[in-house]
Amino acid sequence: MPLPPSTIPMFSDLRGKVAIVTGGSRGIGAETCLALARNGVKVAINGRDEAAIQATVLAIRAIHGEAMAAPADCAQLSSVEAMRDRVNAELGAPDFVVAFAGGGTGRPMPFEQITEEDWRSSIDNNLTSTFFTLKCFLPAMIARGSGCIVNMASTGGRVAAGAPAAYGAAKAGVIMLTRHLAQEVGKWGIRVNCVSPSAILTERTRKSISDEQEQQMRAAFPLDRLGHPQDVAAATLFLLSSASSWITGATLDVTGGRVMS
Repeated sequence: MPLPPSTIPMFSDLRGKVAIVTGGSRGIGAETCLALARNGVKVAINGRDEAAIQATVLAIRAIHGEAMAAPADCAQLSSVEAMRDRVNAELGAPDFVVAFAGGGTGRPMPFEQITEEDWRSSIDNNLTSTFFTLKCFLPAMIARGSGCIVNMASTGGRVAAGAPAAYGAAKAGVIMLTRHLAQEVGKWGIRVNCVSPSAILTERTRKSISDEQEQQMRAAFPLDRLGHPQDVAAATLFLLSSASSWITGATLDVTGGRVMS
């Protein structure tokens, strides 16, 4: 029998902190917001679908957590700047930045068929959105002399198979951006890491694959199952907590053994 999904750990040092989670309205991001709230973190939830954001805010309030809606298009610098100002005014400058916003229009196809639109969409929605988020929230961390950042990479940025080329290039860029930033800001007590998931059974994924397809996909994973959003959320909590205080510039592969490094 495959192992069950990760349980959500509790880290007492997270309580009372503030986090901004981009891409936090659905899937992995929403599960991470809920996990943070269960650990006593005040959460600003970003996304572009205000109804989805509000649903996650209400889910957090239902467990007596504190959350605010922070809609913005993270691929637009002015939009992220405005979001930062609202979050700072309502919750205070975040202790944690969880840069999970992503997306894009690219689909797997031969390299020569990739359009300029698909290329720019993948880069903007994955790499540029991460850059803008870090650019806007980092100065307050430097001024405070502490903070922790977790970025969203992907197996697509680690293995050249399966994912669209533009998406893979963008996620590989996130990994290198993480390393560069970790090297630069460690002197201010700021840690910067990545989580890099593989096939995760979000609500959207469950709707798009059959049970038979899931069984076939499991063969690629030594732990004989696909991932769940709480697997990534649990890894993220670890990287934000003092349990990982001697880890920075790292990419944590949350892949059931598909990627081993």
